[in-house]
Amino acid sequence: MSKKIYVGNMNYATTEDSLRELFSQFGGVESVAVIIDRATGRAKGFGFIEMENDDAAQAAIHTLDGQEFEGRKLRVNEAQEKPRDSAPRHY
Repeated sequence: MSKKIYVGNMNYATTEDSLRELFSQFGGVESVAVIIDRATGRAKGFGFIEMENDDAAQAAIHTLDGQEFEGRKLRVNEAQEKPRDSAPRHY
């Protein structure tokens, strides 16, 4: 069963490829997503990793939380499901 991980405080230049490489040392990585600001097209400084199994995810969280990567100390923890609003947003 896969496990989703939140990765925060990333360098804005961090790529999905560099995150995949970092997390793959702990096990299989199913997906990587660096969150991009729609207005500017720049990374927002956080992303999500989906690991193939819980043991690999826990090892990555335990080892990488607080570690420096590309000049920033990462914040790594289990992703929390955020409930989506059912009402559309009006801007």
